[in-house]
Amino acid sequence: MELKEAVKNRYSCKKYSDRQVEEEKLTAILEAGRLAPTAKNLQEQHVYVLQSPEALAKVDALTPCRYGAPTVLLVAFDKNNVFTYPGGKRDSGVEDASIVATHMILAAADEGVDSCWLNFLDPEKTAEAFGLPENEEVLMLLDLGYAAPGTGPLPNHESRKPLSETVSYL
Repeated sequence: MELKEAVKNRYSCKKYSDRQVEEEKLTAILEAGRLAPTAKNLQEQHVYVLQSPEALAKVDALTPCRYGAPTVLLVAFDKNNVFTYPGGKRDSGVEDASIVATHMILAAADEGVDSCWLNFLDPEKTAEAFGLPENEEVLMLLDLGYAAPGTGPLPNHESRKPLSETVSYL
């Protein structure tokens, strides 16, 4: 799939079939995340693949937004291994993990796999539920799978503000 096509057509899937994501497609998606750029190439991301009934039950207890996805990626980052910006008020953890997640979302679209970025969850409770190390902070969960029959984008999917409302040239 062309990148332009993936960017335009990809949507947040809200209902999945029980079809499993093939191992080779999952590996390609994870590889896209591994190749994502990070500040100073620190690569502080950690991606957890959640597929077991026990892991998916934990996800369901943490958020109502799994939508039946057979695979969920938990994207976290090592908060002790981030680039701190000048001024000391921000660091690269959230942005780097977001870039990793976005690469995986676009790779999923390229592989014909549907996805949904989940942020309707408590990151601390999520880290605790999965026993993550104290140095790791949860960014989000990423549903992966194949849309159930009849599932498609929300009605407002094509609605976008014009560039003139979202971009300024200085």
